Amino acid sequence: MINWNKVLQLAETGNLTPPRRLEKTDAEWRAQLSMEQYRITRAHGTERPWSGEYCEAHDPGLYACVCCGVELFDSRQKFDSGTGWPSFSQPAAENVIQYRVDTSFGMKRVEVCCNVCDAHLGHVFPDGPPPTRLRYCINSAALKKL
Repeated sequence: MINWNKVLQLAETGNLTPPRRLEKTDAEWRAQLSMEQYRITRAHGTERPWSGEYCEAHDPGLYACVCCGVELFDSRQKFDSGTGWPSFSQPAAENVIQYRVDTSFGMKRVEVCCNVCDAHLGHVFPDGPPPTRLRYCINSAALKKL
């Protein structure tokens, strides 16, 4: 099971091998995605809190990357963090998430991206529930419910 120390290690030294890779040109991504999906996943944007489609969703199922379709999170790991974004305590598999050190906005955070297509998903923080104590704070526009 992944924990904060492993997240930091992966962000600093490199990520696990993804299950597969998908690369497209910028024009291909723009043609596939809505403007909001593109802004968030390809341009590293963030949606406003409590505005995302999956923020309050609690139906069972899997959440996949809106860009490549790889399964990222299981609804059984979803919890109400009170932050305004869908939050999960762990990914569906350790190798589907890529971790990057993010020093934007004058702070040090860990950005999470899809390890298959490099789509920006959100950030991970060490203030989630047991047993992982992780909170994957994810933009709804980066996800599609399966």
